[in-house]
Amino acid sequence: MFKLIRRVISLFVAIIIIIPTYALFVTWHSAKNPGFRTSAEVIVVPGAAQLNGAPGDVLLARLVEAKRIKDKGYAPLIITVGAGAPGDRTTEAAAGKYWLTHHGIAKSKVVSIPQGRDTLSQTQAYIKEMRARKIYNVIIATDAYHCQRAMTMANDLGAVATCSPVQTGPNTLQNSHLRYLIREAGAYLAYISLGRRGIHISDHLTNSGLVRYVHDFIQ
Repeated sequence: MFKLIRRVISLFVAIIIIIPTYALFVTWHSAKNPGFRTSAEVIVVPGAAQLNGAPGDVLLARLVEAKRIKDKGYAPLIITVGAGAPGDRTTEAAAGKYWLTHHGIAKSKVVSIPQGRDTLSQTQAYIKEMRARKIYNVIIATDAYHCQRAMTMANDLGAVATCSPVQTGPNTLQNSHLRYLIREAGAYLAYISLGRRGIHISDHLTNSGLVRYVHDFIQ
């Protein structure tokens, strides 16, 4: 009986301490060490908020990073991805393509996929496009703390993914607050524990649910 109780306690400790700590560490570590490849076949810009076709601060920083590494020759093609919110006149993907093509990137070098309102659905959308083009190596231009989750999802779907963290805007590693790290760690934990088993939890739900659990734990 004592051994059984000890095992239960050990399992409880693992759940409430080790697992959240692991999620926080890998999210932070990937932000610091994204494993950026010197070349790839495509750069992907995950969608974020836009207003009447104008990228918000978060999306703009991702677009700037995608253009920067495209200009340096790291990949010949950019994919922008993301649907619109209810009532929007355009999509995140369209806003991204418009910005890129009006800032020096040829229209033939930008593919817009107006699908996905969260990271997983956006990843599924651009991976489908990559498979159709028979390309597999992708650099994801996104927020520093978003790198781990974005890369994990892409790799799980058969891509070879690395990340180029944004160097401008509110979600650089230097500008990101602890709250964003906690949010992404919670969303990553939700994905590896449930998402891989077919239980899809939207980014919006993890922000208010599992993230609050991780936040309460470290306080």
